[in-house]
Amino acid sequence: MANVLVCVKRVPDTAGEVLLSADGLSVDARHVGYTVSPHEECAVELATQVAEATGGRATVLSVGSEDAVEQLRNALAVGCADGVLVEADADLLGPADVAAAVAGVVREREAGGLSYDLVLLGNDAADTGDFQVPVRLAYALGRPVLTGISTCEVQDDRLLARGDGPDGTEVFELPLPAVVAVMEGGVSPRYPSIPGRMKAKRAPVETVALTAARQGSGRVRLKLPPSQPSSVEILGEGPEAAPAVVDLLTRIGVVGR
Repeated sequence: MANVLVCVKRVPDTAGEVLLSADGLSVDARHVGYTVSPHEECAVELATQVAEATGGRATVLSVGSEDAVEQLRNALAVGCADGVLVEADADLLGPADVAAAVAGVVREREAGGLSYDLVLLGNDAADTGDFQVPVRLAYALGRPVLTGISTCEVQDDRLLARGDGPDGTEVFELPLPAVVAVMEGGVSPRYPSIPGRMKAKRAPVETVALTAARQGSGRVRLKLPPSQPSSVEILGEGPEAAPAVVDLLTRIGVVGR
């Protein structure tokens, strides 16, 4: 039996144009909806798969405002058994703060008799892209960690994980308990069914206060990469443009000489 804790973050839907808040600490989400990162959607799917295969329990956790309960309920609708909200202003927390908050919940539940053999997180969040929380969490808990993992399963009290490497698929075997950062693409997140949504409404979500002392220097600001310049070349109009199109396709190698 393997109990799994999977961590998600409420983030703005960044499929369109990304705008920053005036202070530069967060993404301006006034004109977009909220979701979780694609990496975390796959982490939730892996958490439910491992729990179902081993007869364990999958718990979903988020560090953020009470609005993040929406994202917790979505995870509960696809197979997680219970949720935990560490209530805090996520925009003011750096990756060290988030890692400390998650570690605090793991230790508190272990003291109460519920230990997590596996902690799954997204490789990075879609809004801040810190890439630090999984490694910092593993260091705080004294556990081995893997990043960039596509799939994982528990076999005989050990973790078997796979991820893409420079020379193809890499296979890792770790002792449990462990921390794993998940990349999207290895599994397809399931869609919640109507019974799943009804069950999620009744599933317990525990709200706890952020008690960990502030860690590190926090976030200074986010920066958007400079926009890439683009240009348009008008080749002509009507049939008269055909020779120019052929010349262009020849220059870029689409058409042979």
